[in-house]
Amino acid sequence: MAPPAPGRDDTEPVVKVRDLETSYGERKVLRGVNLSLMPGEIMVIMGGSGSGKSTLLRYILGLGRPDSGFVRVLGADINRVGGRALHQLRRNMGVAFQGGALFGSMTVLENIMFPLQEHTNLDRRTMAIMARLKLELVNLSGHEHRHPAELSGGMVKRAALARAVVMDPKLLFFDEPTAGLDPVVAAELDELIVRLRDSMHISILIVTHDLDSVARIADRVTVLDEGRIVMVGTLEEIRHSPSGRVQALLTRTPGVGIVDEDAYLRLLTGD
Repeated sequence: MAPPAPGRDDTEPVVKVRDLETSYGERKVLRGVNLSLMPGEIMVIMGGSGSGKSTLLRYILGLGRPDSGFVRVLGADINRVGGRALHQLRRNMGVAFQGGALFGSMTVLENIMFPLQEHTNLDRRTMAIMARLKLELVNLSGHEHRHPAELSGGMVKRAALARAVVMDPKLLFFDEPTAGLDPVVAAELDELIVRLRDSMHISILIVTHDLDSVARIADRVTVLDEGRIVMVGTLEEIRHSPSGRVQALLTRTPGVGIVDEDAYLRLLTGD
């Protein structure tokens, strides 16, 4: 974990999730989730399909209200703040989406400048300078006038990362950063993520299935299973977990459940 930035309280979580519960209809998605992300920490959230990872990330970003529990981000309850306070809070949160989510009609430079245009009153020259600095940080200098369709998958990921940090956020959220990348490019992106954490003193929360990536970047790993956190620890601690569910996730072994024949029949018939 990176050393704390000067003047920063290193004892208080920058993200604090407590007793978070939510349902989609009758289906329970999150069941009493508790999570803390510390300053300067890179935490990875792992879990199988349908475990609740994406739902948890949405609530941390304030994109929905849980049934119960709370999410505190940078000291503020994200579901209780509004107006200018929420706007200011979100200025301190950068998000890099799985597919990059770059605007195809814009150049790389214009994509990176977009958050500055939306959230600041800076003149265009200053915004361009700030965007070019971030492109240099992610090793994309010289590509600012290209369009996303002209970039490789790894370059798209790096451009998305540059856009996510262009406003110097205190928090960075990354969804499946290495998905679709070859091993060499994935390793380079992981190295870049760690370097950004160290140089910008930001805290990072990542959702990923890539165990090689987890080994390279994670300070701690949170394992979700069926909406519950089953373990939090270093990757080494996770690897030594006695839990069969955790080991199945690590070894990518399909889980075998006990089928309730009556319940299965009701599901098929809609009764």
